[in-house]
Amino acid sequence: MAASPAPVSVELLALLRCPETMQTLAIASPEQLAQVDAARVAGTLRDRAGNAVVEPISEGLVRADGRLLFPIRDGVPRLLLEEAVPLGGI
Repeated sequence: MAASPAPVSVELLALLRCPETMQTLAIASPEQLAQVDAARVAGTLRDRAGNAVVEPISEGLVRADGRLLFPIRDGVPRLLLEEAVPLGGI
């Protein structure tokens, strides 16, 4: 089975930064995405704005300090702080 393509090109990933701290971003690991999805299914996942996250997050970018995940929707990184998912409580 062939590996699926990266959700963001290496060139773009090198340019992207967290809009809050300017830290670098990395592609979320399968383990991180599984934890996020488990919290979503349990109804406990909230974005930074406090809204319940109901759509599955199948791809995302994680801030270098590991505290926030920015979802990737339809191939587009959503680098809005309101839509970021805090990873500390998962």
